[in-house]
Amino acid sequence: MNIVLVTGMSGSGKSVALNVLEDAGYFCIDNLPVVFLEQVLTNLMQAGQTQLAVAVDARTAGSLDHLSKNLQQIRQEGHHVKVLFLNARDDILVQRYSETRRRHPLSRTIQPDTVFEEGSVQTLMDCILRERDMLADIEPLGISLDTSDLQPQVLRRWVKEILDLQDGRLTVLFQSFAFKDGIPMDADLVFDARCLPNPYYVAELKGLNGQDVPVIRYLESHDTVKEMVDDIAGYLQRWLPRHAEENRSYLTVAIGCTGGQHRSVYCAEVLHARFKSAYSCSVRHRSLSQRGKA
Repeated sequence: MNIVLVTGMSGSGKSVALNVLEDAGYFCIDNLPVVFLEQVLTNLMQAGQTQLAVAVDARTAGSLDHLSKNLQQIRQEGHHVKVLFLNARDDILVQRYSETRRRHPLSRTIQPDTVFEEGSVQTLMDCILRERDMLADIEPLGISLDTSDLQPQVLRRWVKEILDLQDGRLTVLFQSFAFKDGIPMDADLVFDARCLPNPYYVAELKGLNGQDVPVIRYLESHDTVKEMVDDIAGYLQRWLPRHAEENRSYLTVAIGCTGGQHRSVYCAEVLHARFKSAYSCSVRHRSLSQRGKA
């Protein structure tokens, strides 16, 4: 089994790293006591899982002393183990806790009225220093990454590169709609096909839709239709990879026309056919569905 152990300072970005691993297909567990790791491995292997990511930190302090021994034993059993230790400067950790207003995990393990050697009551910095001391022996066990000056999207990219993770396929939904019914709320990109020739004004095509052969032939006979579809496809060809790099899992591309029946349906179908080999794609026709025609 491929195992990634994510550890490090609280507030250093372990949740971000765990989310990246989950998107890459790993079974993820947060805050697992090390003593239960082998039991979890056994159960997951029996269930057919091949990839596991576990977040371990000071919240499971009682089992940290055995981490090195546990990892050695797991490797001897034939598992492939990587350890990622996330760190950050003290001032950055204080800033992050101030921004989120969350309590440090160790603040719950010491009574609020505890007095330290210097005579001051426990503070956020006290917790950070205590945690850093607790994790001092763990950092050398794996890859250390300082996240102090990293934006979340950069951290996500670095985690993928360091752990050699394959990007999950971006799921793209091509959706046709009628502008008269409003732009879909879930639309990420919106394109307007109302400037194209309208089959609605051709008597024999009025009752059909963009999936019907006569409508397809009519639209394909106009160069402007091909030009618009090619322009949209060119834009998506260039920018969809960037959306995937930014950890997007889903993207909705909405194409609208006046009634959502002919032009937008045709464009959505053609674009879906072009991109379905490179991405996980689906197509939906909102207006046709509302009328019971799709």
